[in-house]
Amino acid sequence: MALRAGDKSQAARNGLKEKVLTLDTMNPCVRRVEYAVRGPIVLRALELEQELRQGVKKPFTEVIRANIGDAQAMGQRPITFLRQVLALCVYPDLLSSPDFPEDAKRRAQRILQACGGHSLGAYSISSGIQLIREDVAHYIESRDGGIPADPNNIFLSTGASSAIVTVLKLLVAGEGRTRTGVLIPIPQYPLYSATLAELDAVQVDYYLDEEHAWALDVAELRRALRQARDHCRPRVLCVINPGNPTGQVQTRECIEAVIRFAFEEGLFLMADEVYQDNVYAEGSHFHSFKKVLTEMGSPYAEQQELASFHSVSKGYMGECGFRGGYVEVVNMDPEVQRQMLKLMSVRLCPPVPGQALMDMVVNPPAPSDPSFAQFQAERQEVLAELAAKAKLTEQVFNEAPGIHCNPVQGAMYSFPRVQLPPGAVHRAQELGVAPDMFFCMRLLEETGICVVPGSGFGQREGTYHFRMTILPPMEKLRVLLEKLRRFHAKFTLEYS
Repeated sequence: MALRAGDKSQAARNGLKEKVLTLDTMNPCVRRVEYAVRGPIVLRALELEQELRQGVKKPFTEVIRANIGDAQAMGQRPITFLRQVLALCVYPDLLSSPDFPEDAKRRAQRILQACGGHSLGAYSISSGIQLIREDVAHYIESRDGGIPADPNNIFLSTGASSAIVTVLKLLVAGEGRTRTGVLIPIPQYPLYSATLAELDAVQVDYYLDEEHAWALDVAELRRALRQARDHCRPRVLCVINPGNPTGQVQTRECIEAVIRFAFEEGLFLMADEVYQDNVYAEGSHFHSFKKVLTEMGSPYAEQQELASFHSVSKGYMGECGFRGGYVEVVNMDPEVQRQMLKLMSVRLCPPVPGQALMDMVVNPPAPSDPSFAQFQAERQEVLAELAAKAKLTEQVFNEAPGIHCNPVQGAMYSFPRVQLPPGAVHRAQELGVAPDMFFCMRLLEETGICVVPGSGFGQREGTYHFRMTILPPMEKLRVLLEKLRRFHAKFTLEYS
């Protein structure tokens, strides 16, 4: 057990050697890191699952994990073509099996030819396998209507998260009032706040407009920037589109306004676009920052610095565990780009199976391939079901008194606002926890439903939310939503 300062003299008297590493001597930046998606609620959910396995009686029979965007953990079936090619790459002896389609075999052979020793078990170069980066470049060109993409500006990564952290490491510098400030949306994905805490950077909050479907307002960006310049040097603007946890999809006009703002204010743009395949709302469309930036022409296309991120973990793929992703950098100083490669080299390379999966995502079966029909059917089924679940979630929550849910235009989450009675707020204060944490913990203990309190993502003072994934199977989601609605009514009555 680690010894605190008051225990040191007692330890010396008892002949115990003091620990070198204690809470007092460890890196204080690490102590400040918080990651709500896997915080206290989730730890308690794990304990409850263990208690259920041990036969402890609960008012529920299972814990429903609606806290994290882990599609396959919630029952989503893997896409057949992705797993076929991956199986062939991992165990090439299967290439002689008649059980695999010929296009899957050709794809596996192509990937293996690009690997060291023709094996997925070999290291790749630190920026990722050249062939796969070329395929990513072709994908980006196709997605963006023919706008060129250079494989040398593309870095494969361990999910999008590691690439986001790497880019932020390059950007954070200075001391005191010159310390780098990073503008992040509130509500935000806690990777950003956690990374900024670890890097000892200054978090600059800009609030999304809940009254207008979580829209991004440039006037709010200006307010946040103006106030931040009193105590730090803002250098970075992070945007999540489609939004996590808020599910909004930005219009092209909004993206153009954000790019103009970043250019005028001298900010490096980071576009988290991992949910680009997850757009459901009628009239909503995904527009990449790279495409909009380029089509805006001079001076933005030649000068505005941008890093955009994608991943195999979301979309229709849901391959979270393989940790595949990429970042494309635009208008980055070539010398800094070399420093970025150096930084990535310290970690040797991203997981090669994740790189292989990324290749299949950016280069899926063509219409002439034997696997095309099944691939398309499976992809469309996943996305159609997610769209139906997004609509159901919004509908059920908005029929419940005291709960309001904006349209889930994209991504994989709803972020409803809940009214909490004064008695519940007072009780939470007595317990020393955030009111929405108190609500979510009670929800977990009484129903087995695990969601994440809005305070873990950030929210306007005096408002309360929770983030819930829309990933559970439709029938389980219906039950979950009804249980949650009934619990909120009961909770409100109890503390009114």
